[in-house]
Amino acid sequence: MAPTATAQTTTNLVPADRIAELKTQVNTEVVNPFYSPSADSTGDDDYKYANYKPHFPVLSWEPLAEQEVTDRGLSADPEKKALFSAAQKVKHLTPVIGTEITGIDLRQLTPAQKDELALLVAERGVVFLRDQELNVHEQLEIGRYFGPLHKHATTGVPREPGLEEVHVVYNDAANRPNRAAFAKFDLWHSDVSYEIQPPSTTSLKVITGPEYGGDTLWTSGYALYSSLSPGFQKYLEGLTALHSAVAQAEGARARGLPVRREPVENVHPVVRVHPVTGWKSVYVNQGFTRRIIGVPKAESDAILQFLYRQLSENLDFQVRFHWEANSVAIWDNRVVTHSATFDFWPQTRHALRATPHGEKPESVADYERRTGKAAKDYQTEIWKKQGIEPPQPDTADVKVRGYND
Repeated sequence: MAPTATAQTTTNLVPADRIAELKTQVNTEVVNPFYSPSADSTGDDDYKYANYKPHFPVLSWEPLAEQEVTDRGLSADPEKKALFSAAQKVKHLTPVIGTEITGIDLRQLTPAQKDELALLVAERGVVFLRDQELNVHEQLEIGRYFGPLHKHATTGVPREPGLEEVHVVYNDAANRPNRAAFAKFDLWHSDVSYEIQPPSTTSLKVITGPEYGGDTLWTSGYALYSSLSPGFQKYLEGLTALHSAVAQAEGARARGLPVRREPVENVHPVVRVHPVTGWKSVYVNQGFTRRIIGVPKAESDAILQFLYRQLSENLDFQVRFHWEANSVAIWDNRVVTHSATFDFWPQTRHALRATPHGEKPESVADYERRTGKAAKDYQTEIWKKQGIEPPQPDTADVKVRGYND
C-alpha cells in the first residue's frame, strides 16, 4: 500500500537534535573580514615582528578636514631619467598596469627619484620592488613625502606606541576565513575611498609572507574607462556616487572593537581625473561605494554592478603579484582597485601600510575648468606616443571573430 500524505511527510521530518544543531549554526557569529577585523592579536612574543601585530587602542580622533596636498609627480621629469638610470631593470608586467623595478633601494632615493616614482605609479597604477630592507619608520617617512598620512579609524595599528599612522594587515592560523561571511567579488576596493580626500600613493610592505598563496591583484580604472563606448563614458562623467564608512564602523563595533573616528560618507565623481597624468579613471569600488546620486535605484544598481564586474573579472585590466618577505608595492589608490587572495591559511601573512592623503577627487568638468586643459583617455595617449592611430569605434557590420586559445 502506498504511504499516505501524512506518513510521507512524517518520514521527511528533520530530527529534533538536528534542528537544534542547525539553530546553533545559524546563530554563530558570521563576520565579513573586510568590515570586521580580527581582535587584538596577543601572545607569540617570540615572533620577530610581535610589536607590529594588530592592536586596537581606545582612542578618539577628530573628524578629518580638507588639507593642502601637492602631488609630487607634478615635479617629476616625464622621462624619469634619475629613477631609471639607478635601476638594474624596469619591467612592465602587463600592457596596462603594473611595473617591477629591480636594483633600487627605497631608502636611498633622492627627492627627484621619489618624484619620478610618484609619476611612474600614477601612470602604471602599481609599482613593485623586492628585497627592500627599509623599516616601518622609513616607510612612513617616504609616505609623508607623498602627502599627509591617513590614520585608520577601525583597523589594527602596531602595538609599538607612536605608529598610529600604520595600517596593519595580519592573518595567521588562529583566523581561519569563513567563506559563509563574504564573497570574493565583494572584497575589491580602493582604500578608504569614503574620506573627503582619499589616499594617493600608497605603500604596503610584507614582512612575513606565506610560502605560496596570499597574492594581491590590482585592476586599472584607466583601462576600464578606456574600454567603454564614447556615449557611456560621457554619461558616467556627469555622475557622482556615495562612498560610505558606515559598514566598516559597524563591523568593528560588532566585534567589540573601538571606532576611533566616527564614520563619514562623501560623494565623489564616478569618473575622476588624475591631477598629474590628466587621465580619466572610473572611481567606484565594491567595498565602499553605495549608490549613484540622482538616478533611480535600479539604474544605479545596474551601472555599479556592471562596473564592479568589469573591475573584478576583466583580466585585461589586471596584474597579480606574489609577495615575498621584504616585497613592497606602491600603488595609486585614485586609479586602481585591489583585492587579496585568502588562500594561504593556516600560513601567516603580515604587512604594513603607509597611506598618504591625496587631493579631493576632481570630476572631468572641474578638472578642465581648473586647468584649462582637456582631460584625456589614457589608452589614446599611449597609442599617440607609439605613433598608432586610435581605431574607430566598432560598428554593427564588422565581422565578429573569436579567440582560438
